[in-house]
Amino acid sequence: MTAPLARIGVISIGDMGMGIAKLLIANGFSVATNCKGRSNDTIERAKSARVEIYKSDEELAEACDVIFSVVPPRDAAATAQRIVDAVTGPFRRAEDKPLYFADLNAVAPSTTKSIATAFEQTRGQVRFIDGAIIGNPPAPIPTPNSGTTESSSSSASQQQPAAGWKVPSIPVSGPYKLSEIPAYGNVLASTLNTRHVSDSIGVASGLKMCFASLTKGFTSLAIQSFTTAQRLGVLDELQHELEGLVPAHWKAAERGVIGMAPKAYRWVREMEEIALTFDEEGGFPPDLFRGVAGVYRAVAEDTVLGEEKVGKRKRGTDVHDMAAAMAEGLENKRKKND
Repeated sequence: MTAPLARIGVISIGDMGMGIAKLLIANGFSVATNCKGRSNDTIERAKSARVEIYKSDEELAEACDVIFSVVPPRDAAATAQRIVDAVTGPFRRAEDKPLYFADLNAVAPSTTKSIATAFEQTRGQVRFIDGAIIGNPPAPIPTPNSGTTESSSSSASQQQPAAGWKVPSIPVSGPYKLSEIPAYGNVLASTLNTRHVSDSIGVASGLKMCFASLTKGFTSLAIQSFTTAQRLGVLDELQHELEGLVPAHWKAAERGVIGMAPKAYRWVREMEEIALTFDEEGGFPPDLFRGVAGVYRAVAEDTVLGEEKVGKRKRGTDVHDMAAAMAEGLENKRKKND
């Protein structure tokens, strides 16, 4: 059995984290995590994917040379602080083996810079990388013969180790690069489809904010439009007009509103981070995307759609049921407030 190229830490093993873990394992790496506080379902999913489970952040930081933070935006700063605490306690890394910490969360540039500042107290033990994930979780590309395609060789000289996988784009920025890690850095960077876009911390995070404003912002408009059309009794007519005049808009809206329910709770903070970005970096009032955050908060807290889980969908699996669920939830909320 070939020895793994390196052990990579992933916090946490949610939908995206699990996709990244499986991609790395399929391409010659071992993956570890700390599942403290996670559900039994998450722990079992991690075990079934051959992810090593450590009992503490200290053990994880000692065992890994790279840790990827892939958590809801609201948890980004706290997750980073956990690793800061882990490496500033009794455990100390050797000076010639720094830990690379890549924050891949959907947060504003100013939030990322604040997180990066926290690592200054590690006195060089941790090298911070600003990153972002644009796209869906990594997944094998189905093939006619086997159903999925496994990765090819795990050789460190391999140029495209993610062949056979559909992977998101991961722009990264800052003074440090994954590719600079001796022995396996180039393979790791290419496996994850990373692209170094700047030497400045905050640039990759800002790119994510600008991208998500268009995709998730558009989906929030579609949620409001379809729900209002449902209550007016013209949703079918609206679909007819969209499919006839702007079919690409209809397809994008349909895909967005069907897929958003299990993620809406995460997107509340992400929209607030976009509001912060557009205010601080663009000079725009934050009101618009605070309103978008309110749309996703309504999905998550005021409707049955907030109970949806990835892979276990029951409601909102088509436009009409999404709109009906939203209308029901908002009407019930209105009655309670009257």
